[in-house]
Amino acid sequence: MVGRDLRALFSTNDRGLEAVEAFTNRQLQWELVAAALTEHLRRIAEPGFDVEDLERPRHNVMVFHGVGGIGKTTLSRKLEAALAGVDQRPAQWGEPTWTGDRFLPVRIDLARSAGTSFEDIVLTIRAALAELGRPLPAFDIALRRYWEIQHPGESLEEYLQRGGLGARFGKAMPQQMQSALADVAQALLLPGTIGTAVGAVVGSLTGALRERRQTVRALAGCTRLADLLEAEADLEALSFYPHLLAWELAQLPADKCVTPVILLDTFEDVGDRTHRDLERLIQRVVWLMPNCFFVVTGRSRLQWAEPALQGQLDYTGPAAWPGLALPAAVPNARAARPTHGHGHGRQVLIGDFSPEDCDDHLARRLTRDGEPLISEGIRRVVTDRSHGLPLYLDLSVMRFLEIRRTGRTPQPADFDHDFPALIARTLSDLTADERHVLRSVALLDAFDLNLATAAAGLPHQAPALRLIERPFVRENVFGLWPYHLHGLIRSTVRGADDQADDRWSARDWHQAAQRALAALGEQWRVGTSRDRRLLVGCLRQGLTLARDYNLDLAWLTEAAWTYVGDSVWEPITSPAPDTPAPSTPADALVELLSTLTRRQHEHRARTVSRLTAILDTDLLPADLQEIALYYRAKALRDTGHTAPSRRDYQQVADQGGRLAPAARRGLAHAARLAGDFPTALAAAQNLGWEGRHQRVLGDLYWLQGHPERAAAAYLAGRTEAEQHGKAGEAAHSQALRAFVIALYAPDQAPAEIDLAHQLLTGLNLRATTVNVRRAELIRDAGNAGVDDQVATLRTELAIAGLTSLSPAIELACAFHQAVLDDRTALDATIARLREHTSADDHAYFVDIAQFMADLPVDQDSGARWLDSEQDTRSRWRGLVVARRTHLHVGR
Repeated sequence: MVGRDLRALFSTNDRGLEAVEAFTNRQLQWELVAAALTEHLRRIAEPGFDVEDLERPRHNVMVFHGVGGIGKTTLSRKLEAALAGVDQRPAQWGEPTWTGDRFLPVRIDLARSAGTSFEDIVLTIRAALAELGRPLPAFDIALRRYWEIQHPGESLEEYLQRGGLGARFGKAMPQQMQSALADVAQALLLPGTIGTAVGAVVGSLTGALRERRQTVRALAGCTRLADLLEAEADLEALSFYPHLLAWELAQLPADKCVTPVILLDTFEDVGDRTHRDLERLIQRVVWLMPNCFFVVTGRSRLQWAEPALQGQLDYTGPAAWPGLALPAAVPNARAARPTHGHGHGRQVLIGDFSPEDCDDHLARRLTRDGEPLISEGIRRVVTDRSHGLPLYLDLSVMRFLEIRRTGRTPQPADFDHDFPALIARTLSDLTADERHVLRSVALLDAFDLNLATAAAGLPHQAPALRLIERPFVRENVFGLWPYHLHGLIRSTVRGADDQADDRWSARDWHQAAQRALAALGEQWRVGTSRDRRLLVGCLRQGLTLARDYNLDLAWLTEAAWTYVGDSVWEPITSPAPDTPAPSTPADALVELLSTLTRRQHEHRARTVSRLTAILDTDLLPADLQEIALYYRAKALRDTGHTAPSRRDYQQVADQGGRLAPAARRGLAHAARLAGDFPTALAAAQNLGWEGRHQRVLGDLYWLQGHPERAAAAYLAGRTEAEQHGKAGEAAHSQALRAFVIALYAPDQAPAEIDLAHQLLTGLNLRATTVNVRRAELIRDAGNAGVDDQVATLRTELAIAGLTSLSPAIELACAFHQAVLDDRTALDATIARLREHTSADDHAYFVDIAQFMADLPVDQDSGARWLDSEQDTRSRWRGLVVARRTHLHVGR
């Protein structure tokens, strides 16, 4: 039978509309239940199984927990229907592994709105068993005595009818109980009038059981019956009567055998975690009925396996409930969870719908003539915003119908919407402090207990500890911060119209953002200076907070310097959507760091444009402006704009700030690019480590035809970088070392190139990667395949806008052609070199190409070599001859 969505049907006058309660997927949950039931059947069929054994661990409970609106009640109902009859089981669930076994599903709604008492729970289980068609005398007599004492003058039959149990399970239960009483009275040979008096029958039966009379041998096997009949008939005693039910079920003949599956829904309404009175009674039922299987659905996992609850509950600890215990390998953690559901043993988190499931759910909810009424565009928007939460899908369906009632056709833009009902559902069972922490951590992408507590401004962690137990808090124990909110819950808490009594004002949110930013800064400050992961994580969250709430940069300035200093360039954050230009210092810093990161993946001309726009806003503090100016100088150099690059470098150097040594290195590079090698060498002597003096020297030495000296300088530079913890600089120096070693020792080059690749792992350095590729070209010079490598690199450099590296690639190509003595190809390469160079930018590369091939210099480049031009020519020609000898070329 297809369930009708009555809310949807009564929300429109469109009689052609088909509205159904679409149950989507949850096949994994069914498979878990089926596997657990199979295991349960195996356990209770073992020869040593005894329902009266009160000491064995219990394996007869499974828990499905998840956020409000995830579909727990729907799953509970569908499990009830699937176990009741094959025709009610969704086709995609498949056939279970058991055959011939009979299950009796009994679903009990524990929601406060249902008003279910513990008495109702016990009566519901017994009423469901009435379909066995026979009395269950041990239990029935005890229950009848309880009822007579606790409800004098009140008919049990009328009570069942009033509460709906009579209509649900029929009227057989009171009759079976009366029959049990009469049978026992007859066995005890009690007179008719006395036999109808419960007190007299119970008294006689207890005496007979104590005296072990043959007349009651059928009940004598229940060893604890006499004790229960003698106990005061109160609620405490009633909670032990399920033991009698379990014993009666164990006595059933094979043809009557049944396995009750009791589904306890909305378990979060049983009570809070301070007052567990009802939970204690329910747990007792589960423990005393080991031959029954219980499926619990609620917002939180069961804590029964936690030893700390000893005294609040009767049966606690992992030894009592092995399937409910958290794994010892990950203490106090639930581990990362996949989309559709995951758990520890029998505790299963109900996961979000996949995008495909969301679309299927929406397509089938409202139809006309078999076709989806909700358009594909709307379904796509709702799916994206829902984060897979079924309740959001259902609320969107009702919004769809609400818009149609106005006479307007719903559009996708109508569903870029937050629902306050989600806030109400999320906050309903949280304490005031827990709600305060929830709103605070909604500001954060991820958090730990310290961060959550500090962001909330609370003096103690207890509320945060309770909050992380909630199913809308997800956990990844391998994350920098292990906890994060469910995506939809987070966006709704922050963005929806909160109507709660304790809702936050704009000032409250701003103050919480300030606390969260300060807490992140404190975590970064006390962390190790080498913890790059912590730095990036704090920057990502801190920049977002500062941007969204217009906060002072505070510690973000120093963190930005640390980030830039390592030259690693992990993605930090993207500019806020729909923000045409920075309007606050935080906006400008976000744009600055994003630009520096993106320059590894976009044309450097675009980098120049972005950095110029940031500088023009004049929003950044002076020292951060220096970063933008310096990296614009580098980007200008990379795009071949030498003169404006030199001006920016000179301005940074003159300011004497933190990047002044690097700017002086840039000026030394400018002198080198112009061919003024003595000036560049003199500048390098004064750069020191901050100016990367060893790398500058290496760049000078190889151009003179001294690759061995360059290799030594690059090695010294790599060592210094490693000592200072600068991974990016170490990788860059090694890439250049691999290149120069390839010039004079191609057999050693592979090891150096491999090391360069290793040092680049996890780094985002495009120019350095190109230098490794150049080393591979030089290593392979004189062999087949080099031309293809050169062509690929030319294309990549053009796309990236790294025109400053093009002459270096063409020079490597010239080396290859000189080794092969391919004059035609070499002439074409020299022509390309002339196109890529100018008087103040690599003009001497043409000279070096001609030195390699022992050709006369046909145009004066104006280069000032460190020694004579003839000595430089001889060294370059010697490298080519050595490679030809190595490859046996020309012999």
